[in-house]
Amino acid sequence: MAQREYMDLLELQERIKEGIEDAFPERYWVKAEIASFSPRSNGHCYLELSQSRGGQPVAQSRAMIWKWYFPRLKAFFEQAAGQPLQAGITVLVKVQVSYSELYGISLFIEDIDPAFTLGEKALERKRTIEFLTREGYMDMQKELALPELPYRLAVITSKTAAGYGDFKRHLLENEEGYAFRLDLFEALMQGEQAPASILSAILEVQEQPYDALLILRGGGSDLDLACFDDPDLAVAIASCPVPVVTAIGHDRDVHIADMVAHSSVKTPTALADLFLDAYRAQDQLQDRLAQRISAAARQLLSREELRLKSADAAVQRAIRGRLSALEMLLQRSVGRISRGLLQKYADRARLCEAAIHRVRFAAQARLSAEVSRVALKEALIGASDPRKILGLGYVLVTGKDNKVLKTVEKVHVGDRIGVRFSDGSLTAKVDEVYTENIDNNKVNIA
Repeated sequence: MAQREYMDLLELQERIKEGIEDAFPERYWVKAEIASFSPRSNGHCYLELSQSRGGQPVAQSRAMIWKWYFPRLKAFFEQAAGQPLQAGITVLVKVQVSYSELYGISLFIEDIDPAFTLGEKALERKRTIEFLTREGYMDMQKELALPELPYRLAVITSKTAAGYGDFKRHLLENEEGYAFRLDLFEALMQGEQAPASILSAILEVQEQPYDALLILRGGGSDLDLACFDDPDLAVAIASCPVPVVTAIGHDRDVHIADMVAHSSVKTPTALADLFLDAYRAQDQLQDRLAQRISAAARQLLSREELRLKSADAAVQRAIRGRLSALEMLLQRSVGRISRGLLQKYADRARLCEAAIHRVRFAAQARLSAEVSRVALKEALIGASDPRKILGLGYVLVTGKDNKVLKTVEKVHVGDRIGVRFSDGSLTAKVDEVYTENIDNNKVNIA
């Protein structure tokens, strides 16, 4: 068997290197998107350059900026372009083509054109922001108000997303026991089809009564999250009649979807806390109202007690003064009668003594009546004490506007009501409403 001619791998790579360096001896200006950007502690910066068509990558290449070029190029670019040199932007760079037997083709970047600063995606993003601002879409969601106690929540995300699991656990397994209705509307959260998929889910959410719509997407590369800068998706979010809250990407990411939304947070936990804090605030408000009612009742009772004590003392002083005056008057009358006509008017003296007895009896009766009236007022005040009324098994019911409900006329099926007992409070949902005129025969409506 004849022996084949061959060359070893290194020899092949050396020939490829000679051919590439002979074919590309100059420096060339190349347009590409920065797919990854990694400055290193040794001063060099490593990049991955790419080109896409139809949302799919068609070319990629390793690139590098040596440490003696990197600080100058970075400062020059950022000052001229007004934005950081980072992944996700399209740039025009001057490169030297190099080939390594170990690492293959690499592009050494020696210069960058700031006139190409924004890149294709950044220019499109800038035009989208200008359009949304000019047409008033940026402020439409800001004019909506989240309910004080948002309960029905629609979530647009992928059901397998780790961030969605964290959000559900933090929201539904809260220590306070707050209850929420959480409905998932699945959608693609990255890629070319993601904006249309999310837009379709938004339209589906609008067909049902929700208190808020949440768009949840964990971190990812700039290319993965580029769908959240889509102009059609931004218009759909801004036009949604339901308040939209976004939690997309990392802390450093700000997408157009975040800008047009009612509000935005950056972590699943923060998204859950946004709604839990609303319930905690209402709890604190209820506690403060209860404390104010209790303090007002104690203050009213104290004032009434002081007033009654003052009135009782005044009545007693008046009665004693009147009795003393009458006694002195009677004594003077008796003296005059005794001195002048003691014998002749003895029977009249007896009448006067009888009158004294009647006056004393009347005064005692008046005093007893005043004491009874004071006791009755004390009993009425004690019976009016909200704590005593609640202790008897009665409850204080408040409506969704936190006002005390005195009639069922303003209560509707599905409303949330607050019920205050002597030892605490709870919230409830109204299943049925009965009126006295319609349901006289109902004995037990539970």
